[in-house]
Amino acid sequence: MPQIPEKIQELTVGQLAARSGAAVSALHFYESQGLISSRRTSGNQRRFSRDALRRVAFVRAAQRVGIPLATIREALAELPEGRTPTEDDWARLSESWRSELDERIKQLNRLRDHLTDCIGCGCLSLETCVLSNPDDAFGERSAGSRLLVERRGSTVKGGRAPSRAREPEVPCCGE
Repeated sequence: MPQIPEKIQELTVGQLAARSGAAVSALHFYESQGLISSRRTSGNQRRFSRDALRRVAFVRAAQRVGIPLATIREALAELPEGRTPTEDDWARLSESWRSELDERIKQLNRLRDHLTDCIGCGCLSLETCVLSNPDDAFGERSAGSRLLVERRGSTVKGGRAPSRAREPEVPCCGE
């Protein structure tokens, strides 16, 4: 990893990429999303302050554990501009994200545990399938998977669309 002398207070995008391990395109994206910022030189080149290194590390660590960029942006917005996120900042934010991550882990474990049964069955029944309907959004309306077939035709002469015939619901798994 290239070392940057302490006296250099600003980094080029290439230096920031080399030190952070993030691609230049990722850094441009982070900047467009308001996660890091740069100033432009008279030659229109980006210059990042040294605190961008810690901010990029912060963003990448949060992404690695599944925190959405919008949530990361909100967290970074709470910090004073130009201040490097500290260990205390990370601890505070990671604690606030813990319950969200715990819930995702619980959902993923549930999906993993039912994956073989669901795909092995082949029906993807809304009554029992946690993959096709993890929160049972349609359970109150009906049980089982339904296939709605809708025929779509092109417009006919005169600019009118043909009527759409809707097939009856086809039950799944012999229901």
